[in-house]
Amino acid sequence: MSSGQLYQPLCRELSNQRKRAKALCYEYNHSHPDQKGKRQQILSKLLGNSSKAVIEANFHCDYGYNIQLGKNFYANHHCTILDAAAVTIGDNVMLGPMVNISTSTHPLSGQLRAQGFATAKAITIADNVWIGMGAQILAGVTIGENSVIAAGAVVNRDIAANTMAAGVPAIAIKQLGQ
Repeated sequence: MSSGQLYQPLCRELSNQRKRAKALCYEYNHSHPDQKGKRQQILSKLLGNSSKAVIEANFHCDYGYNIQLGKNFYANHHCTILDAAAVTIGDNVMLGPMVNISTSTHPLSGQLRAQGFATAKAITIADNVWIGMGAQILAGVTIGENSVIAAGAVVNRDIAANTMAAGVPAIAIKQLGQ
């Protein structure tokens, strides 16, 4: 699943890894909000680190181990991170409700798709980024530090630091002060 390489997502090994992640997401999403210790323990198993992230239910991911969260990460309800490639998220990043981050994509060749191949490209979100409700961050994108992604935006190309981006596809609409 190296970034940009063809792979078979339905092979037994990857299917089992996704099944493990789904089970941990299910356990996390159905744990009581007051059980903070248990919830952090589940996140640590899922993400492979001891992040003090705050992630509201319902959270979903493909594998978990490809997600690296910085300090003070917050994800509102119904966040999905499809992490077939690395997803690196910096410090002080906030995701609004229903944000989708997807490293997964498919080949343009119908023959390759019919054979079950997929590709994935890494996503990087720098420090101090706010991503608004319902935004979609697509494979291969880098979002620069201090940027804001407007609600409903579809980010299919890199966004420079200190930029507000909006629209489908997302474009820079404002330079932000530091």
